Amino acid sequence: MAVAMVVQVLLVAMRLLLAFQRVDGWDQAHATYYGGSDSQGTNNGACGYANVFSLGYGTMTAALSAPLFNNGKACGACYQIRCAGDSACHSNVITVTATNLCPQGSYGGWCDSPKVHFDLAQPAFNQIANLVAGHVSLEYQKVNCARSGGIRFNVQGHTYFIQVLVYNVAGAGDVTAVSIKGSNTGWISLTNAWGQNWQTGRVLDGQALSFMVTTSDGRTVTSNNVAGSNWQYGQTFEGSQF
Repeated sequence: MAVAMVVQVLLVAMRLLLAFQRVDGWDQAHATYYGGSDSQGTNNGACGYANVFSLGYGTMTAALSAPLFNNGKACGACYQIRCAGDSACHSNVITVTATNLCPQGSYGGWCDSPKVHFDLAQPAFNQIANLVAGHVSLEYQKVNCARSGGIRFNVQGHTYFIQVLVYNVAGAGDVTAVSIKGSNTGWISLTNAWGQNWQTGRVLDGQALSFMVTTSDGRTVTSNNVAGSNWQYGQTFEGSQF
């Protein structure tokens, strides 16, 4: 009898748990905005995207609080968001790209851990809510990114130090591993420096360069010989795409 009662209690508890679970794939967060109406203040930042406009990310961008940013691993990821439960909400559903970190101690404390927060570019916030609200509740889900053209590789550094900014990545968007290969070498794993900047101390001057990129969903794409042997530091090269 006691066992039967325990089983019955467990079944009731499971039904209650299922009743309160979110089944539509959306999670809860909050949002504020920064950067002004032209979004110029959203350039630079913790992902290494010096100019979000020239890199193709536009004004639909967001700085994430630390739990989402995950030490830069979320850079380049896309999130679908919608305002929820505030009188200032619009009914729009938009997609934004993670391009920056909203750090601890930000105004209002909204980005302080463990809060899940999106500090949106002002034009993005204006798509989902009235600006006068300043802060709203929202719902979000991670989605695949749609990008125009191939993955871009901006090569910086000098003979004994190469740093590559990887951007315009479709699919999962957030890069977890990058390798480089010279025409006279095998594949060389790059170390993540910060954001989506990847680096190596190997000397690759005068060699054609290939790149291999892996994203958080485990998919890998290879771009062979995207930079000819006469490549120069500061140039950007376009490779294959997911």
